[in-house]
Amino acid sequence: MEKRHVRRRRVFKAAMIEFPGGAFSCVVRDLSDCGANLDVPSQIGIPHEFMLSIPTAQLHRLCRAVWRSDKRIGIAFDSAESSCFQLSA
Repeated sequence: MEKRHVRRRRVFKAAMIEFPGGAFSCVVRDLSDCGANLDVPSQIGIPHEFMLSIPTAQLHRLCRAVWRSDKRIGIAFDSAESSCFQLSA
């Protein structure tokens, strides 16, 4: 079982998912130093790894999808430290 060690803040920020050959608009619903929860119009065409750009937060980070649902993606920032997650049995 995996438990978050860092609490996420609820936000509502316009952002862009960017990758070679494309980009999608999205909305960041919660955010921490370790990752975020994104609202997306569709999962189709969004790769496992991409850059997330949030202009109002001056954030541009490489990230990877951790989980997906119909119109949501949970992401982890690739540069996030191991202290962001705690593994337990």
